[in-house]
Amino acid sequence: MFKQNRTETALGNSHFSDSRSAVALAITCLVLACSLIGACASQASSSKDVKTESDRTDTERRARLRLELASGYFARGQISTALDEVKAALVSKPDMPEAYNLRGLIYANMSEEVLAEESFKKALQIAPRDADTLHNYGWYLCQRARYADAIGYFDQATTVPQYTGAGRSLMAKGICEARAGQLDAAERSLSRAFEYEPANPAIAVNLAEVLCRRGEYERARFYIRRVNAVPEQATASNLWLAMRIEKRLGNDNGARDLGEKLRRNYGQSNEAASYEAGRFDE
Repeated sequence: MFKQNRTETALGNSHFSDSRSAVALAITCLVLACSLIGACASQASSSKDVKTESDRTDTERRARLRLELASGYFARGQISTALDEVKAALVSKPDMPEAYNLRGLIYANMSEEVLAEESFKKALQIAPRDADTLHNYGWYLCQRARYADAIGYFDQATTVPQYTGAGRSLMAKGICEARAGQLDAAERSLSRAFEYEPANPAIAVNLAEVLCRRGEYERARFYIRRVNAVPEQATASNLWLAMRIEKRLGNDNGARDLGEKLRRNYGQSNEAASYEAGRFDE
């Protein structure tokens, strides 16, 4: 339902800022989408039978439908309509943690900080081990520079049995650690994320950025080359990172080739402007 449409990272040239929302949306909304279809995390049931759609009451079905509509509206940026649908879902089923989880994301998007935090906490009060909410609340805190708290929630999410979003949570944790200046920890988290999802370009780029900042240029080159080898992933920021790595390795010809490709394909970008001005440390 929610798909990442860019391979730029939350690190990149933004110096761990929040200016790039694509990764934030990918991280939060992909996990939310999985929770709505029941694919990302599961919890053991005390019942001997397996609950199926036929076991749900009409009230539960209406709440679920409202929540699915809300998630669709949220994905399309129709925030007010999404909030209306979430409210309707909670009227039908006020103990629905997924609805509070989504409500938290919506309020965060609206910069309603108090309401967003209340929503995430309410979701966790109902379902303390819901990995999707743990992840989303962690990312919410990370974006507000509450790094220690955020990292704790990511750790909790990755310990939930059968949680298939561990790679995303480890990536988010690594980004958060990097923003906090904890580059060693960030490398460990991002390396673990890469083990889970080696084909995820966002993980590879973030790991390359961290390695570059640590001065491990050969290793950084390995990861960024994997990304830029796929033409649609060779964005302005990814080419810029690769060029800076080659520059630091003393490969002036390689750096020049990447710089010319950057100027040719993304001539109006900030990265191209930095290349033209020779500002390679940005």
